[in-house]
Amino acid sequence: MRKKGYKGRCEKRALAKCKEVCRTYDAIQSAYADILQGCEEVTEFRCNVLLASLPEGEYTSDFVCVKAGGDLMVRECVSRRFLLKPMTVRLLDASRNYWLRHGVSDWGLVIDGEK
Repeated sequence: MRKKGYKGRCEKRALAKCKEVCRTYDAIQSAYADILQGCEEVTEFRCNVLLASLPEGEYTSDFVCVKAGGDLMVRECVSRRFLLKPMTVRLLDASRNYWLRHGVSDWGLVIDGEK
């Protein structure tokens, strides 16, 4: 999850399964975009999708994917070192609840490996 209008370093790539330019802001997002591109179960995906009218502010979900059956899958990328920070936990809960309200039950985290 990122704040809308995040000003950090951005890598822009054209990927076949992403209908718009895929903008990734860290190594976790970039690596997961590559995984989604190669995954046969995923037919298309969008990056940095705005969570409309979130009480916590204007934030985006990292990946919203359409699976072969038409179901949606949402993935949030987070670094392991931020997992237990109260703000991160609050934002991830807000994202999960937002997507549950919109009928998406396949919500999950993408976490970087241990160092």
